[in-house]
Amino acid sequence: MQDLTVTLIQPDPVWEDVGANLDGYNKVVASLSDKTDLFIFPEMFTTGFSMQPSPIAEEMTETAVLWMKRTSADTGSDVVGSLIIKENGRYYNRLVWVKPDATLFTYDKRHLFRMTAEEKVYTAGEKLITVELNGWRIRPFICYDLRFPAWTRNIDNQYDVAIFVANWPSPRANAWRALLTARAIENLSYVIGVNRIGVDGNGLPFSGDSMVITPKGEPLARMRETTGTRSVRLSHDALVSFRREFPAWMDADRDMIQFPIL
Repeated sequence: MQDLTVTLIQPDPVWEDVGANLDGYNKVVASLSDKTDLFIFPEMFTTGFSMQPSPIAEEMTETAVLWMKRTSADTGSDVVGSLIIKENGRYYNRLVWVKPDATLFTYDKRHLFRMTAEEKVYTAGEKLITVELNGWRIRPFICYDLRFPAWTRNIDNQYDVAIFVANWPSPRANAWRALLTARAIENLSYVIGVNRIGVDGNGLPFSGDSMVITPKGEPLARMRETTGTRSVRLSHDALVSFRREFPAWMDADRDMIQFPIL
């Protein structure tokens, strides 16, 4: 397993405007000259965190997913982020992962944020996924999932990296940073959190704080309150060495909770 390079995209999305946001992302991706293995966009990265999905939701065969496929094919990099998806008459806050050969993986947000009545608008997911990339096993989650350690538990080192794509408001930024760190420490894995900045259409402010945390709970990278990108290399040797030297995973409570995994 080789080292993995990931590129975090921290935007200030145009509210509920898919076309404008994709135009902006085209410029961001085109400005990057170094190769990356994975582009990571935040939650609902083409619209902002909207509770009015009807006029902006797309199906899996429409603009946003097609853009992700084209971007992945053109760059030779995997692309991941969440979108508002309509399927069989229901709306989903769906993480879409695209590979250069157009292979798709999807994860529907499990924990819907009841403080904005997300559960009344969107349908919750029921299954975890693990995606392989250059020998790394990566498990993606969405925003509010970060607060639920049982759902994110890394039993027997099933994954090497956890990704949390989010629209996490700045009034709770301290919880965002603390929980990302806790998830890395307890799961002996790298943890990546990708957030947005700016003020959304509901008047909520966002401070970014997109981060990469090592399995020891140390910040490998942190983006401040500005739009931009950050590429970070994850060390395979450091991960394996730490798990060998500090095998806390061997004492985990394996039999208490089991969730379906795709």
